[in-house]
Amino acid sequence: MNADEESETIEGRIILRLDRMMVERGMSLNELAEKVGITNVNLSKIKNNRVNAIRFSTLAAICAALDCTPGDILEYKAQVKNPPET
Repeated sequence: MNADEESETIEGRIILRLDRMMVERGMSLNELAEKVGITNVNLSKIKNNRVNAIRFSTLAAICAALDCTPGDILEYKAQVKNPPET
């Protein structure tokens, strides 16, 4: 490993692909919110990646309603960050 590689840090984030699965299943936000048992506002935040966390029980209910697995709606994106040069 060279000096450049040592200075890189790998960070990542989880991206929710709920909108894609909803389109594939032909399910509206209102219908899914009702089936999952959460408000439209909270489901909209999840759908638009404006949350920092999601309960496993909510994730399980979403997967049950959409007949999918967590891997169908969650995606990991790695990001390599270089520290600022001095």
